[in-house]
Amino acid sequence: MEKWYVATKRADFKELSKRFGIDQVTARIIRNRDITDEGEIDKYLNGTIDDLYPPEELKDVKKAVSILKEKIENQKKIRIIGDYDIDGVQSVYILYSGLKKCGAIVDYAIPDRIADGYGVNNRLIEQAKEDEVNTILTCDNGIAATEALELAKQLNMTVIVTDHHEVPYQEENGEKKYLLPPADAIVNPKQEDCPYPNKGLCGAAVVFKLIQVLYPAMGIEAAKAMEFLENAAFATVGDVMDLTGENRILVKEGLKKLNHTTNCGMRALAAKNNIPMGTLKSYHIGFVLGPCLNASGRLDTAKRALELLLARNEAEAASCATDLYDLNASRKELTEAGVEQAKALVEETELKKDKVLVIYLPECHESLAGIIAGRIRERYHRPVFVLTRGEEGVKGSGRSIESYSMYDEMVKCSHLFTKFGGHPMAAGLSMPEENVDIFRQQMNENTTLTEEDLLPKIMIDVPMPLDYISKGLIEELKCLEPFGKSNEKPVFADKNIRLLSMRIIGKNQNVCKMQVESQAGTRMEAVYFGNIQEMLAFYKEKYGEQALEQTLHGNGRMMLASFVYYPEVNEYNGRESLQIIVKNYC
Repeated sequence: MEKWYVATKRADFKELSKRFGIDQVTARIIRNRDITDEGEIDKYLNGTIDDLYPPEELKDVKKAVSILKEKIENQKKIRIIGDYDIDGVQSVYILYSGLKKCGAIVDYAIPDRIADGYGVNNRLIEQAKEDEVNTILTCDNGIAATEALELAKQLNMTVIVTDHHEVPYQEENGEKKYLLPPADAIVNPKQEDCPYPNKGLCGAAVVFKLIQVLYPAMGIEAAKAMEFLENAAFATVGDVMDLTGENRILVKEGLKKLNHTTNCGMRALAAKNNIPMGTLKSYHIGFVLGPCLNASGRLDTAKRALELLLARNEAEAASCATDLYDLNASRKELTEAGVEQAKALVEETELKKDKVLVIYLPECHESLAGIIAGRIRERYHRPVFVLTRGEEGVKGSGRSIESYSMYDEMVKCSHLFTKFGGHPMAAGLSMPEENVDIFRQQMNENTTLTEEDLLPKIMIDVPMPLDYISKGLIEELKCLEPFGKSNEKPVFADKNIRLLSMRIIGKNQNVCKMQVESQAGTRMEAVYFGNIQEMLAFYKEKYGEQALEQTLHGNGRMMLASFVYYPEVNEYNGRESLQIIVKNYC
């Protein structure tokens, strides 16, 4: 069950259309993204690299650069400690390549997901001391690593933290007391006293900004740091950051560079996935290329993904790309098995009564917990934690819904965890196995989620008859790209659409092609990708078997539908036609 809503935000759309030379439909969509100021609208439509905020506004960035400059000039050994996901790998690549260009003695360590868990830890610090490392430089982690960084300071190391995760806190008398790790400099826009306007940078964007300040300090032209814009953009999409304001411009401009990248690793990965350079969009990062980079950190070591980015020639890049592609194929198979196991637990046990799902899959590969949690969240529209048995206790990942701040809720039962952290929408944790049932119980007892919160909500941007669709409008809608979190692809809706024919196609019979007719008589093709049997069962129950059979044989006149859709131009054998991609139906 789902609820459809039409966005009703008001503005003078006729005036906006005239002012910016856009269709009123496009103006409505921009207003629905809460962009109201004319300057912000102009930046949304026409923003460039020049509209990015000055990196110097990041708290401690100048201090960090001053320390790094001194270490580089005195040839002190610097070790970058990153993370094993897309953001972590891209962050390490930016720092390692940038520091090398500055003449630094630098290497990197990426934690092993199984042996180390997330972020910097005591073992990595002790190893760094043994290797005579002078300076620890974290990226995409470190803000919650107080214990490990205390050890680093005790061992007389210099510590620079760059991160973008929430600063840990404790509640005292209803107020938050923030707990910063011991470091010589902390660059993280989430710090309460950091003046940087964009609090939603990913880890790679933070270090991109750091390199922008470091280069001029080392006598290198600042513009040369722009070579890393594509990496920051890739990580912004891959780490599912909000594509609003500065982030949207960063990704928009970064995609332009990525489509003409000179990095042979990225070119090889695109080729392996049959994506022609010049056609890369945010979708490909989120659902095709990104998962390949992530697969190495999930099933092997993230160093393999880094090796792809650092590949020195086409042959080396092609070999790395093939390895990552194959790892991702294995990851998909393991994920499907885990999702089916999780669904069975939800539907066949007491879990189905819970508002917050805590699913324990002891034998599941722990690296897949987050993906499985995301898939289960999509299916049941509830916050989901998937827990697995690790080498030391239980580890898990959570994925949330908009009405539930996962990190804040975890703080309420932080005593159950040996380690935890994350965002409102996602989190990671470890705990003793005996706490699993208590965790499930407390998360459900503490929750204020209502039944209304748990209903999937489909927000329709514009109720738009099929008759209004044109090739010109479809082309104009491209100005809203890149799409992603908080700048989702817009959706439209029309009702009383007559279904003239339905054809089930595809190797897995998972595509339904329909010929449809609007109330005003406009005909076009509609395509639905999803659970086709569920769709057929819905219309069979609503209109009867005979009406469905007639439609499946191309003689439909009796079945009417309401669709939430997105319009596209279909190109086939050199001919173009308008069609809609159906997202939801009733």
